[in-house]
Amino acid sequence: MAANIQRPSYSVVSYFCGCGGLDLGFRGDFRYHGENYARLPYIIKAAYDYEPRCVETYNGYFGEGHAFVKDLSNVDVQTVPEAKVLIGGFPCQEFSSCGPLGGLESERGRLYQTLITYMNRHHPAIVVGENVINLERMDNGAVLETIKTDLENAGYKVAVWKMFAPDYGVPQRRTRLFIICVRNDINERYGFPVKPEPEFVGKYRSIEWAIGDLVDVTDESVPNQSQYFGASRAKKGNGQGDESNKKDLPAYTIRANPKSRVQFHYSLDRRLTVRECARIQTFPDEFKFTHAKTASVSQIGNAVPPMLAYIVAKAIAQYMETVKEVQKDD
Repeated sequence: MAANIQRPSYSVVSYFCGCGGLDLGFRGDFRYHGENYARLPYIIKAAYDYEPRCVETYNGYFGEGHAFVKDLSNVDVQTVPEAKVLIGGFPCQEFSSCGPLGGLESERGRLYQTLITYMNRHHPAIVVGENVINLERMDNGAVLETIKTDLENAGYKVAVWKMFAPDYGVPQRRTRLFIICVRNDINERYGFPVKPEPEFVGKYRSIEWAIGDLVDVTDESVPNQSQYFGASRAKKGNGQGDESNKKDLPAYTIRANPKSRVQFHYSLDRRLTVRECARIQTFPDEFKFTHAKTASVSQIGNAVPPMLAYIVAKAIAQYMETVKEVQKDD
């Protein structure tokens, strides 16, 4: 990877932080599959999530006191720190093709509005939201357009970056939407961040590339590698069926519900371990998951792949360097 852009300087508040995939990408300073992901110029001032186990996992890696359990649907935004950048993978369950599809009619589906409440109060320079691909398909695109309009009405230029993870080196078939918002006064003078160019089209990294070295590891010499669900093959017509990964292809999407589809290893007659799921999501091996298997796989499946988040964060950082009005938090 390239050298550090500069020492950390731009303050960040993280909503719906989960176990920390998006935040790790913004911070950088991790190693995955032999590559160093340099520290990026962000300081995460505070991170929030409703799920205590996610916050515990987050603080287990980043250190105690970084993330806090909070219901963002009724938080007093005046108690949340002001930051130059707001990030948040707002809950996707109501938009996911595997979820209840409640959309904007559901309470969870309207939680993106907590980002807008923060924007109206603290006016961050940049906001980065993240969600599932199915969001753009719901109601023939009307749901996504409503969200974009609401964000624009807060005083921001908004664009959606659709990113197919294998195009960016992630060994997993996963498409995500990154909703990029730039405050209007900044956009009018400096334009908009440039979407990262995909560098792995036609040369995708496979599941074997990601987890092949773990085939003979059956203990905790690699954290979470001994943990997996025992499961037989699903019968025809039972649930969503089985998905056996193919050795030379990117893995199937790691899902937040570990029992919604039975994912099997490409060569071993078992399901993927917690660590293999984390590897496929590009978490470093030092990022440990300490809860029960169901909770851990759920945290991993809900997360933004840190590598993909890093690529987005780096593009935003390069743009921020051109914005002279946004003073660094030295």
